[in-house]
Amino acid sequence: MPARKKAKPKAKRRKAPARKPAARRKAAKAAKKPAKKTPVRRAPAGKAAPAARRAAAKPKPVTPPAQPAPPPGERVGVVTHYFGHLSVAAVKLEKGTLRIGDTIHVRGHTSDFSQRVESLQVDHKPVTEVGPADDFGMKVINHAREHDVVYKIR
Repeated sequence: MPARKKAKPKAKRRKAPARKPAARRKAAKAAKKPAKKTPVRRAPAGKAAPAARRAAAKPKPVTPPAQPAPPPGERVGVVTHYFGHLSVAAVKLEKGTLRIGDTIHVRGHTSDFSQRVESLQVDHKPVTEVGPADDFGMKVINHAREHDVVYKIR
């Protein structure tokens, strides 16, 4: 028997070098026609809608504009700054005195809360009482904003 020839291994196909992809041209689109609007359906002239009948039967009462609630006590100061990471409000006392244990009410554009005064500090030193024209720091239970008014509740 004759010797068989060995089959040659097939050469591997080489990959083509990477090329920049061809830029595609955008096809010009045909302008679309605007959709037709359906005509408005109206109620027959002889009948009024049920809601319209009810509205015509009962006139709405006129309410006067809401009046802001009166201040809860005597105005004693204004918040000049709020330190959120400490929950401390810096307050400028305008008149009167404020002691630890007094109840205050803070009211502003978005603030409205009452609390008992737990701590007062003037120049980073704890004090028990502050007087008029004092700038002091006070721990507060809620967020207070600049220009919020501080009232002392009697």
